[in-house]
Amino acid sequence: MNKPNIALTIAGTDPTGGAGVMADLKSFHACGVYGMAAVTSIVAQNTKGVQHIHNLESQWLSEQLTSVFDDELPHAIKTGMIASKEMMQLIQEYLVKYPEIPYVIDPVMLAKSGDSLMDDDAKADLQNILLPYATVATPNLPEAEEITGLKIDNEAAIYKAGNIFINEIGSKGVVIKGGHAEDLETAKDYLFTKDEVYTFEEPRYDTQHTHGTGCTFSAVITAELAKGRTIYDAVKKAKKFISLSIKYTPEIGQGRGPVNHFAYMKKVGLDDE
Repeated sequence: MNKPNIALTIAGTDPTGGAGVMADLKSFHACGVYGMAAVTSIVAQNTKGVQHIHNLESQWLSEQLTSVFDDELPHAIKTGMIASKEMMQLIQEYLVKYPEIPYVIDPVMLAKSGDSLMDDDAKADLQNILLPYATVATPNLPEAEEITGLKIDNEAAIYKAGNIFINEIGSKGVVIKGGHAEDLETAKDYLFTKDEVYTFEEPRYDTQHTHGTGCTFSAVITAELAKGRTIYDAVKKAKKFISLSIKYTPEIGQGRGPVNHFAYMKKVGLDDE
């Protein structure tokens, strides 16, 4: 039996399974890669909102990453909720040591409920410490505004934001997700690289059940990069994956429910290449 491709997620938790490392691991599995996880924060949250956040000490993340990297190197890494500068610096050390491993950063700042998951200092640290190492960054519109300082309310502003990520911050690629835009029939995402700009569109579904979409989208990109796919192909699959996940939402919970992490696998299959 061939050894599987491995993807590592470094993020917070969600006891209801819709977001964080729980969503990442399900997404990895649905893409046919072996998932590993290191936890940064214990988050008491559900479909109705975030009730409490307990950020772990950086030592605990250090111990987890040592356990992973001393045993098996992942083929791709993603980060989600990173609570402290110390944790970011720790992750940066691994990115510097293993530059050949693709790195996807989901700059998690707000929960779908609107609850803040990161303070202002941490937002600045994220931009300075981790984003320059990103193979792909995956901000939604509010996160892209926070990072770039722009008001993004039209396509020209999206292009300006993409230019900041690539040419000023130093990310290799960035997907600015248009799912938060209003009054559109489609959800349109923009992938910026050093040389090209690509757009991806899927139908917009009228549902509140979108908890964990950012985690899931970035996890699929990570899984595909772990397989050796190009940035373009990884983002293309992630866009279709998240569209089906929203279309076939399981409608769990009393608030903003999770997406269906296995819809793509059931509708398209694992052997989709």
